[in-house]
Amino acid sequence: MKNKIRIERAIMNITQEELAKRVGVSRQTINAIEAERYVPSTVLAIKISRIFSKTVEEVFELEKED
Repeated sequence: MKNKIRIERAIMNITQEELAKRVGVSRQTINAIEAERYVPSTVLAIKISRIFSKTVEEVFELEKED
């Protein structure tokens, strides 16, 4: 699953650590999601999207193999 978390973080000027604290996960989890090594749960995807005031579909994109 592709995502735009890194871009959205840059726009808001927040670190992985700050985003992680806001959604209740570790910085490593945010790093793994950004690197597309980990697919977040639906609840986590919604929390992340809300931080950016975006829909889940604006932040996350399914790939053909998903």
